Amino acid sequence: MVKRVLIIDEVHPSLAKELRALGFDVDEKPYLNASEVDIQGYQGLVLRSKLPLTAEFISTGTLEFIARAGAGLDLIDLVFCEAQGIAVFSANEGNRDAVGEHVIGQLLSIARKINTADSEVRAGNWNREGNRGWELQGKTLGIFGYGNMGQSLAKKLQGFDMQILAYDKYAPATHSLEDIFDQADILSLHVPLTDETRDMVNLDFISKFKKPIVLMNSSRGAVCSLDAILAGLQSGKLIGLALDVLPNEQIAGWSDAEKARFNAISEFPQTIFSPHVAGWTRESYWKINDALIEKIKAFYQL
Repeated sequence: MVKRVLIIDEVHPSLAKELRALGFDVDEKPYLNASEVDIQGYQGLVLRSKLPLTAEFISTGTLEFIARAGAGLDLIDLVFCEAQGIAVFSANEGNRDAVGEHVIGQLLSIARKINTADSEVRAGNWNREGNRGWELQGKTLGIFGYGNMGQSLAKKLQGFDMQILAYDKYAPATHSLEDIFDQADILSLHVPLTDETRDMVNLDFISKFKKPIVLMNSSRGAVCSLDAILAGLQSGKLIGLALDVLPNEQIAGWSDAEKARFNAISEFPQTIFSPHVAGWTRESYWKINDALIEKIKAFYQL
């Protein structure tokens, strides 16, 4: 029987083309609303983040694999999938280079005050001393989460003459969390969103750092408490902040309280934000597909 695959999000056209070349019957329906998605009759499902894949939803079909065109799997009930023998693929390899480069770009912008200097010059203010930055050389960067993204960042920072401390509770790394608390000048987060990591960066966590730090998050927004971040900026414990992700990324639907909190954070000039695009490049668009195709081929031994 020919395996059928449903694609419900926009992905690079090469994915459907390569799946068909492998013998799959592919339906591309990225225009569907979440409520319109029907997985009955399909063995494979490809998506980015159109809808949460709950046990209730998954059980409406007979899927053999779920392929997420991205890194995080927090929207998928992995326990249910494992119990049902459904393979779940992510494509961390596809956007790790993009994430590493993006984090370095944000870090350089904070260190050299590029974002504030640019806005001031555009406004006719030639303020050299006010935009005196600091160098990465000699600084210590802690990487929390040493998978594809963390390792990519560490590799790309070679040549900056920084000390890199990598910690990962579930994978081989180089240092302990206590080392990072004691020595880090900068912390970059690269962990999945789980019950363990949700609101992990709270007031207690931030208080454990011996030095004021730059905090960078390109993993999942809910890993950090924005209340704790605001308090850290106000106290001087956070001397820089780069967020590519937010706990609630549906900005148009923010409550007054959410707006007020974000506005208070963004008033600090040493902050920089981007709209969840760290792994979102022209190259990662097709690299993600390549990673998924290789995993699907291995799963079916094609």
